[in-house]
Amino acid sequence: MSDNKPNKPAAKPQSKYPVNMTETPFPMRGDLAKREPQWVKQWQDKKIYERIRKAAKGRPMFVLHDGPPFANGDIHMGHAMNKILKDMIIKARTLGGFDAPYVPGWDCHGMPIEIHIEKQYGKGLPVTEVLAKSRAYASEQIERQKAGFIRLGVLGEWDRPYKTMDFGNEADELRTLGKLMQKGYVYRGLKPVNWCFDCGSSLAEAEVEYQDKRDPAIDVGFPFAEPDKLAHAFGLDKLPTKDGAEMRGYAIIWTTTPWTIPANQALNVHPDHRYALVQTERNGETILLLLAVELVAACLQRYGLEGKIIATAPGEALSMINFKHPFHDADPGYQRLSPIYVSDYVTLDTGTGIVHSAPAYGVDDFISCKTHGMKDDEILKPVMGDGKYASWLPFFAGMTIWEASKPICAKLEEVGSLFKLVMFDHSYMHCWRHKSPIIYRATSQWFAGMDIQPNDSNDSLRETALAGVEATSFYPAWGKARLHGMIANRPDWTLSRQRQWGVPMAFFVHKETGELHPRTPELLEEVAKRIEQGGIEAWQAIDPKELLGDDANNYVKNRDTLDVWFDSGSTHQTVLRGSHAVQSHFPADLYLEGSDQHRGWFHSSLLTSSMLNGRAPYKALLTHGMVVDGEGKKMSKSVGNVVSPQKVFDTLGADILRLWVASGDYSGELTISDEILKRVTEAYRRIRNTLRFLLANTSDFDPAKDAVPTADLLEIDRYAIARMAQLQAEITQHYDAYEFHPVVAKLQMYCSEDLGGFYLDILKDRLYTAGTTSAARRSAQTAIWHISQALLRVMAPILSFTVEEAWPILAGEAAYTASDETIFTQTWHVLPEVADANALLGKYTSLLALRAEVTKQLEEVRMAGGIGSSLQAEVEIKAAGDKYALLDGLGDDLRFILITSQATVTQVASADEEAVLVTPSVQQKCERCWHYRADVGAHAEHAGLCGRCVSNLFGAGEARKFA
Repeated sequence: MSDNKPNKPAAKPQSKYPVNMTETPFPMRGDLAKREPQWVKQWQDKKIYERIRKAAKGRPMFVLHDGPPFANGDIHMGHAMNKILKDMIIKARTLGGFDAPYVPGWDCHGMPIEIHIEKQYGKGLPVTEVLAKSRAYASEQIERQKAGFIRLGVLGEWDRPYKTMDFGNEADELRTLGKLMQKGYVYRGLKPVNWCFDCGSSLAEAEVEYQDKRDPAIDVGFPFAEPDKLAHAFGLDKLPTKDGAEMRGYAIIWTTTPWTIPANQALNVHPDHRYALVQTERNGETILLLLAVELVAACLQRYGLEGKIIATAPGEALSMINFKHPFHDADPGYQRLSPIYVSDYVTLDTGTGIVHSAPAYGVDDFISCKTHGMKDDEILKPVMGDGKYASWLPFFAGMTIWEASKPICAKLEEVGSLFKLVMFDHSYMHCWRHKSPIIYRATSQWFAGMDIQPNDSNDSLRETALAGVEATSFYPAWGKARLHGMIANRPDWTLSRQRQWGVPMAFFVHKETGELHPRTPELLEEVAKRIEQGGIEAWQAIDPKELLGDDANNYVKNRDTLDVWFDSGSTHQTVLRGSHAVQSHFPADLYLEGSDQHRGWFHSSLLTSSMLNGRAPYKALLTHGMVVDGEGKKMSKSVGNVVSPQKVFDTLGADILRLWVASGDYSGELTISDEILKRVTEAYRRIRNTLRFLLANTSDFDPAKDAVPTADLLEIDRYAIARMAQLQAEITQHYDAYEFHPVVAKLQMYCSEDLGGFYLDILKDRLYTAGTTSAARRSAQTAIWHISQALLRVMAPILSFTVEEAWPILAGEAAYTASDETIFTQTWHVLPEVADANALLGKYTSLLALRAEVTKQLEEVRMAGGIGSSLQAEVEIKAAGDKYALLDGLGDDLRFILITSQATVTQVASADEEAVLVTPSVQQKCERCWHYRADVGAHAEHAGLCGRCVSNLFGAGEARKFA
């Protein structure tokens, strides 16, 4: 705003000609860090969330279903961003006329908590103790996180959030599993799953990350076992001989996992690739090699050999020809044959064109071997859950697979099957918790089949889920392709985990056949009822005889727990249609989480709901990026670049954090640093100062008595209301599209330019110098009262504490009481209808541009020392055509718009003759309004005043029409 008028009285004796400098209890300094906790307490004491629910009752409902954070550790900046985004959406929807409840949730089961208990109390605790201690720990973590979320100004049902460990939710989750089994989606089978030795359990897809790993890449020879069949495949009578003796030959494979060689059971070639029989000499011996034709030259070069192709054949011709295991002759334990299977997954990108299969340790290998008739009990599984080889494995028993790499390579060298070894850096699967390498490991697990046709639909889970993706709105739009790709390509979902702190897969399994008890659906309901009363601990306490009677001797309790992603992924059932059905509806209007949840919660929720309901559990998905430091680096305690939300709200205040979240484009990474927060704080101060000015200048205004009818408002006041209506429409549109940074940008621009730089700057003269109750001053106050009402509401979702502080001051006692003492029971302000709104917006856009030209000219004269403030200037504007008509039409009010003591307009013939002439005034300065006017002192009794100040103080008051 211009500094032509003081914002508060100067520190000097009170003038006998006072101006209307009203005060406000809204302080210039926010002191947010100190005062916000008082608001938090007040919101809780007054049960503000419940008051909002009461006010919103009967409105259309909007449901944002909370993705549950894990109940472990204090909240970090990612949590803060996530919860603030949700809160802004909920508050904007509430102000937009919806009933938008917010039920916060927590994900409570899972390995990190169990590992924490193990670390604290040691391994080997009785299961009941693990469960009790895990439950207590999760409860304690929830309370800590809850306090952090509440401190951020997030309003919600904090007294009754949902927790996946609530007994009712645990029971309903088990019931959900039962429904999916009855529909035919769930099966048990042997399959390679992501396995972490440190976790001692299978991992979900979302729990796998990739890091670089250094491994030996080896070329290994599998000796020919059926030379005649091989000769026939290549169109030869027999394989070539050397000095009348059969040559040794090898099918060569390439692998970066030497530890899988002991478990080899097959070789794979592509049916359409051509393969070569190559004759070469190695260590003085002539041998034959089987390689893909396209890779012969590269392989021979790698091995340091020279050779020639004797014959070629398509991969199809090699089908089912057997080869010996490399250790076949070294120990009876390896005396088995590896047949060639034809498989489309074999490529010629790297290696030899022949792929070795250890079906227990690779998905493609497993599928290939099963497709070719291998039974589950024929699959070799020498690697145990802790990463060590079983005691029955020759040579390597008891070693971990990683330490066995060297001995395996040495043994291959010893038997003559190692053709090349180089160390190889590649991207490899790691556990997201332990950061340790993981493997595929075939274990007996429970799965949800992606391509099974269920009993109640013609579509598979994959088809239903993909249709669900198509039916969902995505913010930002690129999320659709990402989730679609993940669903289209994902394997069957491994539902089971080998843990204790989780919802049990409460089945009774036949000891011999492995079949489920024929009464499984009924038994699951029985167990669910008990869990409803006593939690998952009730399953541990059940003696099978209680439910199975004499049949109990034939059955064992299944010890698996459900994947923790099934816990959170089924909350659309357990929460939206279960524990919090009254506050919800299905499907939810919105799920909102970080972009990593395309493979996590969005994904598991989509799969469970597709199986259960045949549709996605959400209408829209919104994803935000991660928080990084000022240089764009990931935050890390070890690097020391972590900015904690606690530090920010304890020093600067939560509204600064909220403004920071709203200011950035959340669809990408949000950067935070002290420098960025400093800029946000500056922006906040400008907004707060604007609010303070508005509140101060409406402090003696009672809209019930003092409001001026819209048609009688001065023109610039009508324009200001029209401009606010235009801004409010734009902002509410942004809120509806979940866009916050344009809201902040527009609010900042509006406060500094539209208000501070133009309207309020012009208004100060009228507010301060017109008669206290004059029509001119009341017109201004009417406009700024409406603007303030609208402005507080559009700011409320972002600057919740600041707006709640301003609300009682603006509303006044009666309206504050009627609002149930919070702005969050209100809806967007209905601004008065301005009849000529569009014309006014056009007119004042032109005036703004003209004013900018004059201000530039005034500033040049001021810099040259010609004038002090702009009021010391008299301006003549030479204008042509429409510009002349526009300025001339304002009459004497033009000087108030330009904030000069005098302004005249002279008509010229063309735009070329247009000019702005600035002359320093030679008149006296009015001691009250600071204008330089010829009539200062014209009234003998008031020698220091100009004519209009005399009139405003002692007469009928000046007439204003435009400004």
